[in-house]
Amino acid sequence: MSPPARPGALKRWLLVTLGAVFTALGLIGAFLPVLPTTPFLLLASACFAGSSPALHQRLLANRVFGPYLEQWEHDHTVPRAAKRKAYGLVIVTFALSIWLVHTGLLRLVLVGVGLALLAFLAWLPTTESRNAIPPGDDPT
Repeated sequence: MSPPARPGALKRWLLVTLGAVFTALGLIGAFLPVLPTTPFLLLASACFAGSSPALHQRLLANRVFGPYLEQWEHDHTVPRAAKRKAYGLVIVTFALSIWLVHTGLLRLVLVGVGLALLAFLAWLPTTESRNAIPPGDDPT
């Protein structure tokens, strides 16, 4: 008979698992236009912060996404330049996807998802400066 699991062990395992799933979805979303990257990485960061400091630090140390996640944790804002790039990426990738698809219903779905992503981006608070990022560490 195995010893009973500690009460927090199940919660930690669940948060680490969810963090890994959200990280994978965020990375896939970096290459697929219909899957958003930012919300999944924010969720992954929150899961790791509550379960595994080592995985949380590893995510924050990522040279591409880390500074943005760190800024979000610091002051819950997104740099204006990053937001502009995200708007452009959403518009270009969704326009290309809509142009390539020949089904009217699927085009409407893509338009809806694209508009939802643009609305989500507009909803995120924006800053000019990147307070949480040390000077010289700009990944852009």
